[in-house]
Amino acid sequence: METRVITHAERPELADRWDALAGDVWPEYNKHGDILNLYWPRLYDEWPEYQLVLCEEVGDKVLAEGHAIPCRWNGVPGDIPAGIDAAIEQGFEGKNGHNVLCVLAIEIPPGGQGAGLSRVMLRAMTTLAAAHGLNDLIAPVRPNWKERYPLASIESYASWKRDDGLPFDPWIRVHHRSGADQIAPAPHSLRITGAVSEWEAWTEMRFPVTGTYVFPRGLAPLDIDVEADTGSYWEPNVWMRHRVPRRM
Repeated sequence: METRVITHAERPELADRWDALAGDVWPEYNKHGDILNLYWPRLYDEWPEYQLVLCEEVGDKVLAEGHAIPCRWNGVPGDIPAGIDAAIEQGFEGKNGHNVLCVLAIEIPPGGQGAGLSRVMLRAMTTLAAAHGLNDLIAPVRPNWKERYPLASIESYASWKRDDGLPFDPWIRVHHRSGADQIAPAPHSLRITGAVSEWEAWTEMRFPVTGTYVFPRGLAPLDIDVEADTGSYWEPNVWMRHRVPRRM
């Protein structure tokens, strides 16, 4: 199948086609980030050249979408942004001196997963970073098997290997096979808070008493305070770095 990558700046109308496909990409709770949702609607207007769609060569059928934002990182692992919340906030609020491109999401509908489209998008984002003179492509990777082990720390989980020495997690492994280095775990990457009733709707669970809960598709435990009517959750990620070829 022949495909091509198009930026939102080039074809803004394709965003509407993607919206019709993207409903099942994320678990419902993941769509309600405290910080992320403040900035996400502004991506298309303020950074359209870094929002990508992958289309079939003929017919403009949208297969995948990618979101990224330039930000600043000095290359020291300990100084990388705390996670996706910190990266998107810095990208919008600190627009001077951006030197890396941060992947915010690569979204592929369930029917298209497993076909290598994510690697195509990663290559496209690396090429995009090079075209804009950015040093590296960094990604706060959401490890998709972490939901099976919500009680394991992200520091421990990120170190797990298969018998062949490759990363245990499939999405971390995709980045690794695409040439990325693992930089640092990000235990406090995406903050999500809401009323108890909201969390019950998002997870289709009941939370009758104050306590710590695991929940479907959650990567870490959820803290519920019934008396304060609050549920709070930090989603962990793992920072990966793709080297960007230098332009001659």
